[in-house]
Amino acid sequence: MTRTRLPLAALAVVAGSLALGGCELAPKVSQQNGYRGTGMDQIYVADSEIREEVPGPPYELPPPGGQTAGEFYENVQVLSNVSVDEFNYLMAALTEWVSPEQGCNYCHNPANMASDEIYTKSVARSMIQMTQAANTNWSDHVGTTGVTCWTCHRGNNIPEAVWTLPGEPQRGIVGNRNGQNEPVSNTAYSSLPQYSVARYLLGEVEPEDIRVVSKTMHPTEANTLSTMETEQSYALMMHMSDSLGVNCTYCHNTQSFADWNISTPPRATAWHGIRMVRNLNGGYITPLQPIFPDNRVGPMGDPYKVNCTTCHQGQNLPLGGVAMVADYPALQRAPQSGWLPSQAAMDMVMGTGADEPEDGVASTE
Repeated sequence: MTRTRLPLAALAVVAGSLALGGCELAPKVSQQNGYRGTGMDQIYVADSEIREEVPGPPYELPPPGGQTAGEFYENVQVLSNVSVDEFNYLMAALTEWVSPEQGCNYCHNPANMASDEIYTKSVARSMIQMTQAANTNWSDHVGTTGVTCWTCHRGNNIPEAVWTLPGEPQRGIVGNRNGQNEPVSNTAYSSLPQYSVARYLLGEVEPEDIRVVSKTMHPTEANTLSTMETEQSYALMMHMSDSLGVNCTYCHNTQSFADWNISTPPRATAWHGIRMVRNLNGGYITPLQPIFPDNRVGPMGDPYKVNCTTCHQGQNLPLGGVAMVADYPALQRAPQSGWLPSQAAMDMVMGTGADEPEDGVASTE
């Protein structure tokens, strides 16, 4: 019997084929954002798999009209003007989006659905309003695609991509490192200062100051940008690039990064997105800080907040651009103004007040 020896090169090809066989190379999509030869092509991973994971409505959307949830149920505070049928339809969807394992009991006391004793119920109210605000007040960012609770949660009680303020800066042998060389997701795990992105997404620094190019030839009282400030801006840009799975030319033209006249349309969308995140964190999440338990806050005692990754999760369009909100009219209404948990509800959740359920029809909100 004669044995045939394969050349070394052939063996390498066979071995390489077997190795690659264990890797599923996702299909790519290329998009040209500028003139040919300007290096402004974007390459994305096809979003077909992302789209397949998006759940459909729990059942057919009920027709409008009929008695409102506020008239039928007790203690409905942010969806009181929605019909009973649409209210129940949205509650069924919310359960799948946020608490598929715990069900309604994640927010409600099954013995008294109207009670506010479980803190997640107050949080859910604020999150519904936050979603409504994103869809109605920030259409320049979310467009007609909109967002739902699934956009961030995707079947988890807590979205996978959230953030809190970093703890006190660690001190090395050279003294206070000012949060540098302590990689966190908010700065795309770079060596840039930990607190950089928080400065822009919580409102400490105005977005107009996010720049790396000086406005004037010499420093002035109105123009005090320094290398340190440049690091802050780069940290935010790295965060946004990592969050969307894109590079700098998705928004900017490398001929002049600061020039709006030659930038791509997504830069304007991102401009509104930064302000939207600031508004959502400051208006709907931070005010709830007193009711969050210790296991739901960061080292500085602040609650989990949103950033670009929370919705996008590596996609330039969250969920591949699936317009889920079209099936949920209640999430496209303007939020009722001025709602925050009542002091009684705050006391109840924090254990400083007594639960005194009222008689009547139990609420499911």
